[in-house]
Amino acid sequence: MKVNNSKILVTGGAGFIGSNLIEHFLKNKNEVVCLDNLSTGHKKNIDPFLSYKNFQFINGDIRSINTCKKVIEGCDFVFHQAALGSVPRSIKDPATTNDVNINGFLNMLIAAKDENVKRFIYAASSSTYGDSKSLPKREDKIGRPLSPYAITKVVNEYFAKVYSELYGLETIGLRYFNVFGKNQDPNGAYAAVIPLWVKKLINHESPVINGDGTFSRDFTYIENVILANEKAALIPKQELLANLKLYYDNLKKEEVNIEAPDVVMDVFNVAFGGNTTLFELYSALKDNLAKYDKTIEEIKPIIGPKRQGDIPHSHASIDKAKVVLGYSPKFDALQGFEQACDWYWKNIK
Repeated sequence: MKVNNSKILVTGGAGFIGSNLIEHFLKNKNEVVCLDNLSTGHKKNIDPFLSYKNFQFINGDIRSINTCKKVIEGCDFVFHQAALGSVPRSIKDPATTNDVNINGFLNMLIAAKDENVKRFIYAASSSTYGDSKSLPKREDKIGRPLSPYAITKVVNEYFAKVYSELYGLETIGLRYFNVFGKNQDPNGAYAAVIPLWVKKLINHESPVINGDGTFSRDFTYIENVILANEKAALIPKQELLANLKLYYDNLKKEEVNIEAPDVVMDVFNVAFGGNTTLFELYSALKDNLAKYDKTIEEIKPIIGPKRQGDIPHSHASIDKAKVVLGYSPKFDALQGFEQACDWYWKNIK
């Protein structure tokens, strides 16, 4: 099943994940509204859609409650992707990160409640797990946030929970784990590791591996993220609540006493459920790009210092998303790296 014949709002739609969601939903006969202030997103990501009759781009900011209320009019679903990402950015400028990620998020919740949308699906983050050493990361076991960015994402989850309980707004948070793929920006001081390293390798420069290379991540290809968002939107309320009860009842066997909610509100890890070290990532990217340029095989990385706010390991349990949402990722990390490198080679040289 796919979301179709619906009116959809994608905030942060000119960004990496947002633009991929828009492309997917437009293919399935939906009317899509994109809200983005282009501070980190790029108009080139949505330029192909501007001629579509069922697409509307609004250059606006989620920090304006009036803008949020205007763009959400008549919408069935909200896919809230707008945020200031990046741990380093939040350390450098915590005030702006807080303003966008918390005040902007609250504005969208207010607008969604007032418009009585069917469901509000939002981008949560694996940074929520903070200093928790438990592996794999499971939704009910979070630690102390390690950056201003992580704090904002924790607060988002609490706000969503309260809005569901008090006002009946259906909210689902998707804790993304290191998403990569088409339209991911390799430029700027806060570029994500995969497009940044790919650009370096294509330009015959040595990427910097921060730390000793053993830090690991659950790298998640963009197609898996699209699938999770669609599953979160489509699962009927009663089926979702029944599945949540089943999931939490099973946890009680491990002496984890969490009661299943009686309203639609919860968070789910979105990942493949794998574990790739930075050294393994480097080798995979280098090998894939060497298919197009054999000289890339000879490039060696530079070992740099550990970054502030980085957690050593981030490996997700996706059992909850499988049981409750019916999520089954189609691409493992290696398959995703191959697909992504082909796109990067053609588009970011």
